[in-house]
Amino acid sequence: MRKKPLPALLSAPVPLRAVLGTQWGDEGKGKVVDLLGENVDIVARYQGGANAGHTVEFDGDKFILHLIPTGILRPHIHCVLGNGMVIHPDSFLKEVAVLEKKGLEVLSRLHISPGAHLILDYHQQLEKCCEESAGDERIGTTGRGIGPAYADKASRVGIRVGDLFHERILKTRVRENTVIKNRWFKSVYQQNEVSEQSILNALQSFRDRIGPCVDDTTWFLHQSLQSGKNILIESAQGTLLDIDFGTYPFVTSSNTTLGGMATGLGFGIRKLNQVVGVVKAYTTRVGNGPFPTELIDDTGERLRKTGEEYGATTGRPRRCGWFDALVARYSVMLNGIDSLAVTKMDVLDDLDEIPVCIAYRIHGREVTRFPADVNLLPDVEPVYEILPGWKRSLLGITKWNQLPHPARRYLKRIEELTGATIGLVSVGPSRKATIWVE
Repeated sequence: MRKKPLPALLSAPVPLRAVLGTQWGDEGKGKVVDLLGENVDIVARYQGGANAGHTVEFDGDKFILHLIPTGILRPHIHCVLGNGMVIHPDSFLKEVAVLEKKGLEVLSRLHISPGAHLILDYHQQLEKCCEESAGDERIGTTGRGIGPAYADKASRVGIRVGDLFHERILKTRVRENTVIKNRWFKSVYQQNEVSEQSILNALQSFRDRIGPCVDDTTWFLHQSLQSGKNILIESAQGTLLDIDFGTYPFVTSSNTTLGGMATGLGFGIRKLNQVVGVVKAYTTRVGNGPFPTELIDDTGERLRKTGEEYGATTGRPRRCGWFDALVARYSVMLNGIDSLAVTKMDVLDDLDEIPVCIAYRIHGREVTRFPADVNLLPDVEPVYEILPGWKRSLLGITKWNQLPHPARRYLKRIEELTGATIGLVSVGPSRKATIWVE
């Protein structure tokens, strides 16, 4: 049997590295991308829109980024918004303004694909109408218009960034879309119609601001790699929210898994040197959908308060539960993950014992593989292995051998259960609260 080579150290620079979430999002990818950004020249994002929220803390400031990659916080990095993304113009410009107010140079370091689709006000209005009409069957979306924008993309009626620079094409597509959407708003949802002219005015203003940023991002990335630049690929959300491999229909509308990188940026996955999976030391989820290890009790509330588990995009309280090894192992398999970054270990500091889900019991049968049929998930009973807690603060620890033995045992068990090596452990929100595993 051929042995898998050891992954490169996370602290070491590599030409092309991808970072993605292994659970239902909110794993702490923002901090991990920021940490790894010290040794990269370009950070590129390949999917999603303003439904994602990446939180990074440094120098006493907290930054919550929804569209612009977190690499923008390091002044030497250029950032790419790939063709697989959906961009809401107003949200984008507000994010730019916040960063510029902090003294950061933004637009001169951004590269936006002309193939990225635009989220317009009618997408957000349509999503809210759909959610309200679904009643108890609602997905629990962020209301940012992500789904309708991707639906327009699949239906080949979407408006893309490149269309902004072709006036006749832009006017035609805005007119066609507003006519169709207004029929829905008027006859189905009894909502106010949207104005074609106001949408055009907003798009023309947006075009004037971003003109110099629009670039052939696929060519830019390939040329940068060939010239010796180091590139970091940033995912939004998590593997279990992937539209194909997630807990459908309670998923996002794009491919959050590694395959989305190929279609969302134009990079073949064979070019990758390393795939990093970000995994929380426990599990959380925002919105509706199955969650086998969810804790609907005081312990779940304790994790929520200690971990400050509230959505960066919506502010909604996150559902909390124990670490699910089946979910993490499934993500490692799907994405070819060879190194893990474990976050929020410090949230577990005060617990006497920590259960880890190692199997599911489904209709009396025990399984150790995440089921392909997600319709089974509401009926699963998690099977737990109980590990001892460490009962002391991890804050201030920066080396592996300084960790208390139970904490090291917990992390080693994660490695054993997932089949991936841990390269980084986060014990707090700041950059300094990090253990690099050498």
